[in-house]
Amino acid sequence: MSLRRRTAIVLAAVALVSTAAATAPADAVQDQKPTYPQIAAKPYMGWSSWSLQSTNYPGVNPDGPGSFINEKNILTQANALATKLKPYGYEYINIDAGWQDGGDEYGRPVAMAKRFPRGMKAVGDDIHKLGLKFGIYTTVGLGMDVYRDGNTPIYDAPGCFTRDIVYPDLRKTNGWDAAYKINYESPCAQKYADSIARLFASWGVDFIKMDGVGPGSWKGAPDDPNHNNTEDVEAWWRAVQNAGRPMMYTLSWSLSHRYADVWKQNSNGWRIDTDVECYCDTIVKWDSSVKQRWWDVAQWIDDAGPGHWNNLDAINVGVGAMDGLTDAERQSYMTFWAINSAPLFAGDDLTKLDAYGLKLLTNREVIAINQSGNPARPLNQDQLQQVWYAQNADGSTTVALFNLADSPATVTGNFDQLGIGGQATVRDIWANQNTRNVSGSVSAQLPAHGSKLYKITPNQYVPVSIPADLTATDVSRTTVSLNWRPSAGATSYQVFANGKQVATSTKPGTVVGGLQPQTQYTFTVTGVKYGRTSDASAGITMYTSKSGGPVRYEAEAPTSTLTGDAGVSGCTLCSGGSKIGNIGYSSTVTLNGLTVPATGTYLVKIAYTDGDTSRQSMLTVNGTDSYWVNYHGLGDNDWGTPQVTYLPMKLTAGSNSIKVSNPNGYIADIDWIAV
Repeated sequence: MSLRRRTAIVLAAVALVSTAAATAPADAVQDQKPTYPQIAAKPYMGWSSWSLQSTNYPGVNPDGPGSFINEKNILTQANALATKLKPYGYEYINIDAGWQDGGDEYGRPVAMAKRFPRGMKAVGDDIHKLGLKFGIYTTVGLGMDVYRDGNTPIYDAPGCFTRDIVYPDLRKTNGWDAAYKINYESPCAQKYADSIARLFASWGVDFIKMDGVGPGSWKGAPDDPNHNNTEDVEAWWRAVQNAGRPMMYTLSWSLSHRYADVWKQNSNGWRIDTDVECYCDTIVKWDSSVKQRWWDVAQWIDDAGPGHWNNLDAINVGVGAMDGLTDAERQSYMTFWAINSAPLFAGDDLTKLDAYGLKLLTNREVIAINQSGNPARPLNQDQLQQVWYAQNADGSTTVALFNLADSPATVTGNFDQLGIGGQATVRDIWANQNTRNVSGSVSAQLPAHGSKLYKITPNQYVPVSIPADLTATDVSRTTVSLNWRPSAGATSYQVFANGKQVATSTKPGTVVGGLQPQTQYTFTVTGVKYGRTSDASAGITMYTSKSGGPVRYEAEAPTSTLTGDAGVSGCTLCSGGSKIGNIGYSSTVTLNGLTVPATGTYLVKIAYTDGDTSRQSMLTVNGTDSYWVNYHGLGDNDWGTPQVTYLPMKLTAGSNSIKVSNPNGYIADIDWIAV
């Protein structure tokens, strides 16, 4: 519930940044069309400075926290990128926080003379001479150090001063409350954003990262308008389009998903999570947010596409001694970023890439998967052994197996769930090996945090592919809501219950009605085109609710068992006005007395609140079977708006208990569970 920590490095860097954003009146805001449609057509590739600035690895920051950043070090990394990685598509050199030292007479950013004595244009010119692109960092809001009692004039805006673009009470904004919030009713505000964007363009900037944007950064809930920066983002988008130079414009950090449409219309990408760096004696650690990306990106998958991508942060897999990861973790890290079409920007010291790191960063097949712009999605997230997949235009399927557990385990991807029929050639991409005439599944014994990456190509062309990933999203006593992935070639779908056709749909989803209460059904789907029918999808089996169901069980009911610090807290929008919070580590809640008429699989629905990016828990049924649940977070510190997720679970006839826990972290607050 509280804002996650950032170290003194971040605060020091932000103190040096003074930028601003502004916008035209609200009625002038339209869906913006980029002046330069080629920008971010594919996920960008390059290098960024923050990972090295943030680490305590010996020798990287010899003059104190964040001291890595200077002209010499930036150009050294640029030369290394041009030599080692540019042939593979890496082209951006992004200078992150810490380059700025206040502002000029118009409140526009000025480079720190001690670290960048020739100024940023000269650095950009040298980067361009290497055939690379130049990126710069800024933050949202008006820097407090350039306010200067409101008397700083705005460039090329006669009669406009900094006092004209802020609120009289000098309310603060951004992820660190390190800037004044812009008053967008002022016509001077857009002029200020324009002045900075044009200054960046005059330096030859190709990429702008705007940090501390909300709603996001764990701020900006509906009752916190000071941290809603959507108008800033819209103003800067206009400024960038009119700056006279094509520049990519991206947002950071942990953006709120409920504003996804704003981010898509007014930026080229957004960070979906906090910093990947561990702020420790290495650059990252598996448990210090690398692994969290598997959970956080899920709700963003359908938002990525040409012109705007889900940014998972830096890819630090190149220098084993500094990365803080096992080789298996390094491969999983690179694999996951690649299959999700995330920007691939290294944060390592490129002059020290080891052989394994160079192999990971330069595998052309893996890069091609990333650059295809076809983000993968999870086939399941109810266990730590996960299968992620993407169906490709050429009829093949990219499949990645991940073992997120702390011990070795077998991970299996079943062909029928993946929409693959018959025999296929399975290419193990990292191993550079093909296996022909495979049917049924791909499976691998993986080490802790290990992975496999495959391209699976069916032996024969089929006019209609098998619908993949059939899932139930709701159930009542007489209906079940089903969704599946679109079937290649299909113009319609047939839905079957216990072998009998019960529905037809022209879309990859439908509500099946006319079912009997407390009855077990197995559902399958086929794709249809001009009388041709695909093989049936993998089936899903579950019970409908009993008469009068589903039944809702309140987490705060007196029959629930609480341990540790878990307790009842008020929640106006929650059922009954209350929920159970402070769950995690040694604190748990167990809901007792969940009654079903027969043993089998039921679709259990969970209502929760989560103002974080996302949180996870285990649901343990009757002390035996355990399932993982991913709670999509709002990312804006809103812990009062309930959301609902669902999970197929095996329950036994009679009374059941469900324990909600996570021994390794805090979870969402729980409102109710319904069966």
